[in-house]
Amino acid sequence: MKYWLMKSEPDVFSIDDLKKEKKSWWTGVRNYQARNFMTQDMRLGDFIFFYHSSCEVPGIVGLARICSLAQPDPTQFDKKSEYYDKKSSFEKPIWNCTQVEFVEKFKQLFSLAEIKTDPQLSSMLVIKKGMRLSIQPVDKKDYDYILNKCSHR
Repeated sequence: MKYWLMKSEPDVFSIDDLKKEKKSWWTGVRNYQARNFMTQDMRLGDFIFFYHSSCEVPGIVGLARICSLAQPDPTQFDKKSEYYDKKSSFEKPIWNCTQVEFVEKFKQLFSLAEIKTDPQLSSMLVIKKGMRLSIQPVDKKDYDYILNKCSHR
């Protein structure tokens, strides 16, 4: 089992949206490394920290799980979508997405500022300067630590 942090802007798709829908395809990823994580590394049952980004207080807001493996992202074929990619075709899709299911919304956000100042989490990619990946692996020790911290708030 692996653990992940997946970023979403809450005004585009929030933890509350996932809770309401129960499951959603994680579409619109247009970074090759993030795509490769979904295509090559994610497995059914992997847990995800759902992270709100590009907002007033960014941070981890809940937990989700991979419930379907990578498939071609339909937004790459949709000319009306901001994620349309004219280089992609049905025969040779470039972009993939996985399906995630809601597990839990945390009672309180675990902010990026808290992550940055917690010495236990100094190896997390999300705090590294210049790290902008929307999908990032999380070490099991960091996953366990954050989950324990969020369940005691």
